[in-house]
Amino acid sequence: MHKNENILNEIFDSQSEIHYKRGETICKQGAIANQLIIISEGNAKLYLEHKGKNVIIRILKENDVVGFHNLFHINKFAFSVAAITDCKVKAISFNEFHNKNDNNLEVYQLVIELCNEYASGYFERFISLTQKQLHGRLADAVIHLSKDVYKAEEFNLYLTRRDIAEFTGMSTESAIRILKEFHNDKIIDLNGKRLRIN
Repeated sequence: MHKNENILNEIFDSQSEIHYKRGETICKQGAIANQLIIISEGNAKLYLEHKGKNVIIRILKENDVVGFHNLFHINKFAFSVAAITDCKVKAISFNEFHNKNDNNLEVYQLVIELCNEYASGYFERFISLTQKQLHGRLADAVIHLSKDVYKAEEFNLYLTRRDIAEFTGMSTESAIRILKEFHNDKIIDLNGKRLRIN
């Protein structure tokens, strides 16, 4: 097991597991942020809600943590998180986290490391959404899912077509059309929910 996974297990080890069904909201933009949440099983989407539209900025996988950026100044969640598959999560209050890890330099170094990793991912999403054409955005999204989320060239695409559109900053119709083009051009094989990168 990776060292960071061991530290995360120690942080959340005594917390109860909470089950969320696909589509259920795990945390809501604008709600008071007073706990850290870890995905212990399944996938979720982290997204911004703005004027009736959503922009997905991260697909969460096992051992991804929500709430680090609020850890030192309790505030409101700047985003929402919803399950895209059935999920299991654990949560620990900020107070309990600080009491449990007071003076534990290794834990706080991990917090900084993961905050930096997540921030880098957000910057990459921003560049993709603002600087690339539609085909490039969709290609980026597929590569991100393959390399960073599922770590395989073939995987089940649990995102809905609407999710894909919100993840790539395009209309649902455009997302469906470009996915079909990628399939017809044999860039990917898409059979139902199963996607393979050729």
